[in-house]
Amino acid sequence: MERTFFVLGALSACISVGTGAFGAHGLRARVTPEMAAVFDTGARYQMYHALALIAAAWAAARWPGPAITWAGWLFVAGTVLFSGSLYALVLTGVKGLGAITPVGGLLFLAGWIALAWGALRS
Repeated sequence: MERTFFVLGALSACISVGTGAFGAHGLRARVTPEMAAVFDTGARYQMYHALALIAAAWAAARWPGPAITWAGWLFVAGTVLFSGSLYALVLTGVKGLGAITPVGGLLFLAGWIALAWGALRS
């Protein structure tokens, strides 16, 4: 599992850099400053949780167990829902997509709790 989380973390970090650059250079002239900030938030939180996935990979090698595995998958799902919904909101203008974002945020929180729990329980 540690290799999977490490690879997913590295790929997510790469995507975060690309989306951040797109938001800063290719998107700013096309959307309002508020929407550009929303897009930036998605890229920033994707990077934070790409690093969290790499931490989960390290933790899975050090303290293997179901809580660490859950943490990694919660970070993946949180990234898709949180950052993905923000990217889609800005790119499509469909305001209803913003309702998905808090679910992703809750998954991030659950991932951090699972990571802490896995470390404590090992």
